[in-house]
Amino acid sequence: MAEAKAVLKFVRISPRKARNVIDLIRGKRAGDAISTLKFTARGAARVIEKVLRSAIANAEDRQIGDVDDLVVSRVCVDQGPTLKRIQPAPQGRAHAIHKRMSHITVVVSPVLRPVRRTAKAGAAPKGAESRGA
Repeated sequence: MAEAKAVLKFVRISPRKARNVIDLIRGKRAGDAISTLKFTARGAARVIEKVLRSAIANAEDRQIGDVDDLVVSRVCVDQGPTLKRIQPAPQGRAHAIHKRMSHITVVVSPVLRPVRRTAKAGAAPKGAESRGA
């Protein structure tokens, strides 16, 4: 099945904070996901919206579908490298500061439309069984 993905690596946002935002859009239609991210008041929402728009553009470029025909099939945030810094503390001590990075992956695929089955010739419609009178 055709799908399009976009990956943004080495984003300076904690994966734990970004995962709270991606849980909002997982499984939604692409247009609804963009609307959700636009009105989410989290810093990670802007970054994830950018990656989602890139995945949609990739799908349109590969002629998989436009924004109305796509659904966010997979989205994940993986841990990237951590920048380790030192914060001076009282009495000559030092506290560690971990500045975490993320790798964000968004995969969009076309919406699966249900297949309509036609009734077999000569078969009675459902619920029209003959009942003994």
